[in-house]
Amino acid sequence: MIDTAHPDFFARFPMRPVTHDRLDAVLAEEVPQHLALLFLWGRDCPNCDIAKAAMLTRPERFQWPELRWLHDNVYDDPEMATRFGLHGIPVFFLFQGRRVVGRITGWPGAAAFTGAIAQQLAALPSQPR
Repeated sequence: MIDTAHPDFFARFPMRPVTHDRLDAVLAEEVPQHLALLFLWGRDCPNCDIAKAAMLTRPERFQWPELRWLHDNVYDDPEMATRFGLHGIPVFFLFQGRRVVGRITGWPGAAAFTGAIAQQLAALPSQPR
């Protein structure tokens, strides 16, 4: 379903769509030295719209070579919300392979968000040379 507040968000900020039944397979594709960030959102969710607006303001700030973005609209895929026991959105889950290594609930602001992601990326094992 189309996002009404930011209809071009996913064109301007590319993320791979994923559903509850494909998530494990998609996560299994990950490179061990990389993370996947799953953005769980909903259409017409005010806090989701705030997060999207912040990401669109300076998209380069939210891109890291070792991170791949995934997304799912949990209003259209309630099984994903059930899987993670969500009580509110947006929620961002960081995965290394299929293991959750971090969670950001709500939108903490751009600086706190990018700082938390950078901290997780710094903890990754070094890439082979």
